[in-house]
Amino acid sequence: MSGRDVAYRRFRFPADRDRGRADGLRAGPGGLTLDGAAGRVTHTDPHSGTTAEYAAGTWTSPVTPAGFAVTELVPSWTADTPPGCWLQVDLRGWADDAATTGWYELGHWAADDSAVHRASVPGQEDDRARVAADTLRVTGATATGWQVRVTLLRRLDAPAGPALRTVGVLASADPPVGAETDDANARSAEARSANARSAEAGTGDIRAWGRVLDVPRYAQRLHAAGETRWGGGGDSWCSPTCVSMVLDFWGTGPTPDRYAWVAPPGPRPQVMHAARHCYDHAYGGPGNWPFNTAYAATHGVDAFVTRLRSLTEAERFVAAGIPLIVSAAFTAGQVPGLDYDTRGHLMVLAGFTAEGDPVLNDPYAPDDERVRRTVARGPFESAWQAGSGGIAYVLRPESTPLPPAPAQANW
Repeated sequence: MSGRDVAYRRFRFPADRDRGRADGLRAGPGGLTLDGAAGRVTHTDPHSGTTAEYAAGTWTSPVTPAGFAVTELVPSWTADTPPGCWLQVDLRGWADDAATTGWYELGHWAADDSAVHRASVPGQEDDRARVAADTLRVTGATATGWQVRVTLLRRLDAPAGPALRTVGVLASADPPVGAETDDANARSAEARSANARSAEAGTGDIRAWGRVLDVPRYAQRLHAAGETRWGGGGDSWCSPTCVSMVLDFWGTGPTPDRYAWVAPPGPRPQVMHAARHCYDHAYGGPGNWPFNTAYAATHGVDAFVTRLRSLTEAERFVAAGIPLIVSAAFTAGQVPGLDYDTRGHLMVLAGFTAEGDPVLNDPYAPDDERVRRTVARGPFESAWQAGSGGIAYVLRPESTPLPPAPAQANW
């Protein structure tokens, strides 16, 4: 592997309720829900100006060691938020036996728009850390562990309350200076042979070579004409388009009654539905990583955000039948076959050729037929690792097991 430190830890409810501290919450079969001891808070939505009173309860995780000095933390969660309900997610860093940062808000989230406008919280920066939409960047502090806190809120007149099913945090360190991923130079037959041997030895999975999952192909640019809502359509809807592809791969995408509001229906109404329900009103686009996985999880799949260290790790998922959504950045021609510039773009990793090259569903295409692209392994891996640090969305039904995790578990 590249030597990069990456660790992911998740809590599942109701089983893990007592691993942390629950205030105003009880454990039910669907997760953590508000109980009779829930407090009361008043909140004004900064994006609408609407003020309402809410019943509120919190779950605070134990201090969770990462095992290394953390530079970035990214939370993700799965929850139900009926109309009038939402949740707030906060993070802070720890080292030894003390908090080394304050609490930072990493999002106000709801499945719909009835209570609050779904949004990250800008303007949070001090001499210890700063928030960049969906990521807490530790800058002037030492953090070797973290805590996450989730607050569930229900408007007093709402007929049903929220439920928290899971919450997890991706912790990572910056890669060592000058480090390259183990596949970045795999361009010769000798290097490919060495990679194949490493896969057979357990660092990857050679069964992924020559396997391409039948993920449907959706072009985000079909939505470019005249769309101005939720980030502007064709140029910015890569993330919800990828989520829609993978949900439909699993057969769990939204049913027509859920996107009946889309009028006119346009080329693919389920993508517009996803863009609206992933949209971050502060960031101004539908690319917030945990908002996308939280949206996916409202369709009956398990979903979370992690970082993978290399395509060798990604092979394990493809071999297990699980496509990945990955985030890369590149200039035109940097990855042969991807002839455009992007500072951050989501694509579906659908599989690998028999030679180990990635096979992508790239939504930045003029039509569905040209979504499928095969790219060179080394240049693509470099663009993925350098562009986002190997960010990946994992979406799969609970009935489909995850592959075995490495010793430093990042899933």
